[in-house]
Amino acid sequence: MLELGPDVAHLWYVFSDPVRDEALLAAYHRLMAPDEAAQQARFVFPEHRHEYLLTRALVRAVLSKYAPVAPEAWTFVRNAHGRPQIAGPPGVPPLRFNLSNTRGLIACLVAMDRDVGVDVEDTERAGGAVDIADRFFSPAEVRALRALPEARRRARFFEYWTLKESYIKARGLGLAIPLDHFSFHLDDGPEIGISFDPRLDDDRAAWQFALYRPSARHTMAAAIRRGGDPPLSIELKETVPLLDR
Repeated sequence: MLELGPDVAHLWYVFSDPVRDEALLAAYHRLMAPDEAAQQARFVFPEHRHEYLLTRALVRAVLSKYAPVAPEAWTFVRNAHGRPQIAGPPGVPPLRFNLSNTRGLIACLVAMDRDVGVDVEDTERAGGAVDIADRFFSPAEVRALRALPEARRRARFFEYWTLKESYIKARGLGLAIPLDHFSFHLDDGPEIGISFDPRLDDDRAAWQFALYRPSARHTMAAAIRRGGDPPLSIELKETVPLLDR
């Protein structure tokens, strides 16, 4: 068992493309609950089925590192906005987690009894970065993005996007929080700052954020509600589910 103190969060991630061992993938299938297997079968494209399978295997294997529970024994529920949380078995520690996946990368952020959110994005995906920012980001973020040299805008767009997704996922409200009601500030110092529209009724001092580049094509962001506690230490843990248990 791993210990997870109140001042630490663990950010697990796996590069999904190399995980192709048939026996291992079959073991992952056996971990899934019937509703998860049904959800996986609904994906049309094989790569999406593969990512979903590894996502479910990752969260189950990771949670079993902190409690004497078999990976297949965890049960989950979703809140009204779709955020998953642990439903059972009874008596497990108050673990909180959040998941994200994109082409080639899956992540799971875990902490003890506090809100967390994680987002990963494939920066090589198609799409116009500045056009999306104009539609969804705050005016302050759009101004900061457009002030950058064009060669730097796409990378900064994905930093904003992953941070914003990690925050709304940690809040557990999804897109019920308009993306233009809060702004990230990435050029004001070593720490990542955030400010809120008064309608959000949130405290910027209660949050901490982090950005990572786990590969040349991926951006990853983490959000943690620390409340009045000192900043948590976020430990990165690259893994392949089940192989290193």
